[in-house]
Amino acid sequence: MKRTIIKLFSAAIITSTFFSCSEAKKEVTAPQGMNVLNLSRYGKPFSIFVPDTNAGHFEVIEQTSGALDIIAGNNFAISINEQFADLELRKSDIKDDEVNKLKSYIIEEPDAILWESQITEPEFHFLVNKKIGTSEYSFEDIRNPEAKPFALEATQRMFDSSKNISENK
Repeated sequence: MKRTIIKLFSAAIITSTFFSCSEAKKEVTAPQGMNVLNLSRYGKPFSIFVPDTNAGHFEVIEQTSGALDIIAGNNFAISINEQFADLELRKSDIKDDEVNKLKSYIIEEPDAILWESQITEPEFHFLVNKKIGTSEYSFEDIRNPEAKPFALEATQRMFDSSKNISENK
């Protein structure tokens, strides 16, 4: 009886080790303070990092325009569109904005920008184009005119989440 239990226990350990090792290749680990949000139920073939909001507000909104907005707490709000944004046109618009004046580009890459602008106080924004599978997406911060603008740290976290999208397999 003891041998049978030991054999069954050993078989269970070997089996669970095999499956956990094969699953580890698929599993994505979120940075500290973040969770992985699988967006497949919203028709997106990828996952994104979002803040751990156990005590805060969390919402995913499917807009009539086709955009998918993810809001987590007061310092995370990303809009996902199913097409690339024209970065050169956006840069031109940012440069020519007479109200929200461009202070500087903090990150300027071929597929992404993060910039600082100012109306009365500094604010930070980003735009990321990302190809996932065969589809093209753009990610950007959601501006809420009734809320305080995002600080650099919050905008950087959204930017990093957008850049580090994980395609669902």
